[in-house]
Amino acid sequence: MRELPNPTFALSPLSLPRGLQQRPVVYFKAPSPQPLPQPERSALVVSWARHQDEVRQVQRLRYAVFAKEMGARLNTPLPGHDIDLFDNYCEHLLVRDEATREVVGTYRLLTPAQAKRVGSTYSDLEFDLTRLRGLRDRMVELGRSCVHEDYRHGGVIMALWGALAEFMQRNKLDTMIGCASIPMLHNGVISGDVAASIWQQLKTTHLAPIEHRVRARLPLPVEQLDSSLAVEPPALIKGYLRLGAKVLGAPAWDPEFNTADLPMLMRIDDLPARYRKHFLGQ
Repeated sequence: MRELPNPTFALSPLSLPRGLQQRPVVYFKAPSPQPLPQPERSALVVSWARHQDEVRQVQRLRYAVFAKEMGARLNTPLPGHDIDLFDNYCEHLLVRDEATREVVGTYRLLTPAQAKRVGSTYSDLEFDLTRLRGLRDRMVELGRSCVHEDYRHGGVIMALWGALAEFMQRNKLDTMIGCASIPMLHNGVISGDVAASIWQQLKTTHLAPIEHRVRARLPLPVEQLDSSLAVEPPALIKGYLRLGAKVLGAPAWDPEFNTADLPMLMRIDDLPARYRKHFLGQ
């Protein structure tokens, strides 16, 4: 196994957030006259990728979710893997099923130092981030978040977020950015109406102050779309908003993934008290 290069920051000793430690995740069927519990699943184990083969496992999961499940058209040098030029510069966070050792969730982090080495963040490709230049020295980019379809119960994301919070605190970083995706497929039809409607909602409730707003390089034409649909943001976006995240501007269109991407920023100082206590023990 090939060791990965030394990380640019100390990786946090990982543990699951409170309430998830040393407790198997239990699944139950939907309510019925006589509800029967399904067999217990194993506990979740969080770790940082240390070897190239672990990164390959992450990339296979991403391919399964983005290409096979969501229909993304990926230009990848290795069949069955989602690989791009940023992967070699990122730290890869992963969650495994303790019993099967299968990778069931992942995030990748691009640190400020590595962003300088590669020349940009992924978000720079989709948005003009000029107004964020004063934040870059303390800004980590989050990306390629995905969870295996059998594990989308919230526990995997909570485990990942706990590790992210530890990483940020340990390395005295205070800002996270990323592109949060909204699928363009709605009721079997490819349309931007859902994304336009979500943007219409969030710009009135969660828009960042003017000094942090950004512009899409390939904007979704929201003015030409129906923005009146009664739809909710995807679960991951709703989770970010609960953590105090702000939307930085109107969505971009990502033709490769066929999604509308919202630029989002989250700061440690904006974490609500209950999440600060949960993730940071403060």
